[in-house]
Amino acid sequence: METLDLLREFKVFDYAIFDLIVSFGWIYLLAPRLSKLFLKIKIDIPRKSWLLLTLPIWIIFHLIFWNITPMTRDLINPNDFYLLKILMLILIFFWFKYIKLWKK
Repeated sequence: METLDLLREFKVFDYAIFDLIVSFGWIYLLAPRLSKLFLKIKIDIPRKSWLLLTLPIWIIFHLIFWNITPMTRDLINPNDFYLLKILMLILIFFWFKYIKLWKK
């Protein structure tokens, strides 16, 4: 555990760089499989869309399992961190922009 704690010491705006890199890495690796899964229901979602949705996905997972990280804490704070909230909305908007629905 000391190695993991050491890796999490490096931070940008109180967010661990290691956690961000690992999150984007997981989504990058899972994106082709997720895209294939969504193609079965006629929704084409490219890899770049999954990468845009990385942070909102991890925020949702952290809220579901009630694992309050600094970013989750900042996002659910109603009185501050408006830039983070705007960033999340922009990421979700661009995610929807790249999705293509296939018609029969």
